[in-house]
Amino acid sequence: MPSTTDPRTRRLSRAGHDSSVDSAHGGARDHAPAPAHPAPAPDGAQTGDGTVRLIDADGVRHPDAAYDRWVEDVDHAALRELYEDMVVVRRIDTEATALQRQGQLALWPPLLGQEAAQIGSARALETDDFVFSSYREHGVAHVRGIAGADLLRVWRGVTGAGWDPHEARMAPMQVIIGAQALHAVGYAVGILADQETDERGEAPGSGATAGAAPTEAVISYFGDGATSQGDVAEAFTFASTWTAPVVFFCQNNQWAISEPVSLQSKVPLVERARGYGMPGVRVDGNDVLAVLAVTREALHRARTGGGPTFIEAVTYRRGPHTTADDPTRYRTSAEIEHWEARDPVSRVATHLRSEGALDDDGEARVQAAADAVAAELRAGVTTIADPSWQDVFADVYAEPHAELEAERDAYARYLDGFATTEGGGR
Repeated sequence: MPSTTDPRTRRLSRAGHDSSVDSAHGGARDHAPAPAHPAPAPDGAQTGDGTVRLIDADGVRHPDAAYDRWVEDVDHAALRELYEDMVVVRRIDTEATALQRQGQLALWPPLLGQEAAQIGSARALETDDFVFSSYREHGVAHVRGIAGADLLRVWRGVTGAGWDPHEARMAPMQVIIGAQALHAVGYAVGILADQETDERGEAPGSGATAGAAPTEAVISYFGDGATSQGDVAEAFTFASTWTAPVVFFCQNNQWAISEPVSLQSKVPLVERARGYGMPGVRVDGNDVLAVLAVTREALHRARTGGGPTFIEAVTYRRGPHTTADDPTRYRTSAEIEHWEARDPVSRVATHLRSEGALDDDGEARVQAAADAVAAELRAGVTTIADPSWQDVFADVYAEPHAELEAERDAYARYLDGFATTEGGGR
């Protein structure tokens, strides 16, 4: 399997120090919310409830004894890169929404408001880590190098998967709620099988052990609504039992379509982790630096035999669930305004400006880069050719298959029945 020590693959994914599994595990416990908690604030993450936050909504940087070490290498230049990532991804989202409204896409699930959760976590990944996402992780796909047009192919309705998952190290997006969590655990157990076979030449046993040689890791993204699905519960059980190298990253964006998170759980979602015997950490999902820190810690634990971690990133979906949704039917303008004041992009810009690390010219360059990506995306999408009906049968089996060929021929005869006759009829 690919190396996790190649310096070419480590950039923002590399923490600025080495750490044992025990200390990383303890760090997560230190930040887990206590069982008794006050009524949730409108943003779902209160001061003192164990939520990790390094840059607050006003752009002020706060020290954290447990998590500063995980981002000690993130200087102003690196933080500007994270800022640019978020601006670009927001621009991609805006352009895709416009393309759907103009009839170029059948549907689109906006990510507005969730940029920090996606960019911070994705930039913590090594190149050889593998991603299993839902259908809203456009920012993660961007970080994994997936071209904008390829990201939109599925939403244009021309393919079932817009990119090569082996090349991008990211599985096709999953619409079935929560199913990707089980896929991630299966892949992670496969890593253990490969690792144990490589090391001992025999079948796997009961999972990795603490202190094992670093290996690749897996991350699964899902929303708060998915935590009510049986697939996610089963994934937690399997991952914990096998000490699987997987990170469960929940973007708690407050709404499962039109159902608020308060109806999903009577306690903070992160508390579910302890029932499965895994560490959990709650992070301000609108703080890109904090998200980077907690995800680095969790991935380190996974790679070094510490098993799974559950991360609850508290954020907010400011747009509709999809472009077919009308969120004004179930939430208020006051709620949206409350979250706009906690915007993940503007807080980083404010912080950088306060540090003298960003000026008007710098912001203009970032916006120009984002506009260029959007223009490339639009040009790519509008030139995608519709597939032929034969393509439905092309990639089902690797080898010739008599039954499939018979079905293809039968469908061809069916279509021939609609051919225009000389008299103009059908």
